[in-house]
Amino acid sequence: MATPVLTSTDALRDAVSTPAALRRFLHGLPGVDQVGCEARVATLSSRSIKTTSKQWALDLAISMIDLTTLEGQDTLGKVRALCAKGRRPDPADPTCPPVAAICVYPDMVVTAKEGLDGSGVQVASVATAFPSGRATLDIKLQDTRAAVADGADEIDMVIDRGAFLSGSYQQVFDEIVAVKQACGRPGGDSAHLKVIMETGELATYDNVRRASWLSMLAGADFIKTSTGKVQPAATMPVTLIMLEAVRDFREATGRMVGVKPAGGISTAKDAIKYLVMVNETAGDDWLDPHWFRFGASRLLNDLLMQRTKMTTGRYSGPDYFTLD
Repeated sequence: MATPVLTSTDALRDAVSTPAALRRFLHGLPGVDQVGCEARVATLSSRSIKTTSKQWALDLAISMIDLTTLEGQDTLGKVRALCAKGRRPDPADPTCPPVAAICVYPDMVVTAKEGLDGSGVQVASVATAFPSGRATLDIKLQDTRAAVADGADEIDMVIDRGAFLSGSYQQVFDEIVAVKQACGRPGGDSAHLKVIMETGELATYDNVRRASWLSMLAGADFIKTSTGKVQPAATMPVTLIMLEAVRDFREATGRMVGVKPAGGISTAKDAIKYLVMVNETAGDDWLDPHWFRFGASRLLNDLLMQRTKMTTGRYSGPDYFTLD
């Protein structure tokens, strides 16, 4: 549906050289065909996969989860328990892969880092006045630097949706650039930056496409649908638009950017639909935890139930696995 709009590094530089150039570029993107987008999603959702592929897909989906707890009632004990589950999702089956990351508030990063030591599971931290994004830039940068200093491997920032919707694209761009710089550590190591667009507040599919390209132009390592605190959160149509954006961005610039739908994805059936969409839209390079994630708190248990059913022939029941 979209076509590449950049053809060189010079064109990329020119596209963001001034506020006016950035606006022209974003408003010059092809409009989203809403009917076509939703029809494409319906077609992809109807695909079925065979047993061996389903087994592989369940394990892949588990390995792509950012297992998340972002509640005011979070405790050190809850975060430690979540880390243990992320490392070994099914204690009865050592062949079950670990999740990709544990996602927590900045003040829980140290606890998560300790709980995941040596596991290879990443620590992701929300930042920049999550979930509203309503804070000064100085506070957002302090929030980010503190999480990175405590050991966060990944930062999930929120854009200023008010600024975006009012057309202040340069302000949003500059904030992403500044947060990306704040993700750096001495020695050149840098936390990966996921940019949350809160698509449920962007109102139109065209805005989702514009926000996706703006985020990538500013240096996002991942683009992410939602905080999970606003409805609708992740949907297949907005994720399709984002997958098209990263595909076209790679074709235009040579740089891969990841995608993370977050919020509301709670069943294995839905997760597999997303994986089919990833493969058919962006390509199998994105079928990897380095490039596609699920932000979820409830999805893991359903994946584990379906996985147990396929290996034993029996449903384990929802009480077999811990509630998070």
